[in-house]
Amino acid sequence: MYTYDTVSQAVNGLKQRGFTLDFNLKVDSIVCHETPVTLMPSEFEITEVYRFEGNSDPADEAIVYAIESKHGHKGVLVNGFGISADPVSDEMIKKLRAN
Repeated sequence: MYTYDTVSQAVNGLKQRGFTLDFNLKVDSIVCHETPVTLMPSEFEITEVYRFEGNSDPADEAIVYAIESKHGHKGVLVNGFGISADPVSDEMIKKLRAN
């Protein structure tokens, strides 16, 4: 596993290693707005996770996920946690917490 000091370093490092899609979290799926890719929790695996905690501001807390779909799509999902977390379905919560 790689080590990164910042969210931007993690995202850039993953992109250099082929995780080129930018995923966004929806209530029950992840979606890449640049392509017509929408993935349900059963259609992807989280292969790497990097968690960043803000030293003084809870709004700086984020998790970077490296995601690979069963169809060969590879991308990055950045999400806040704690107060910053996006609302998601129970199935998506289980998927994101499995790592």
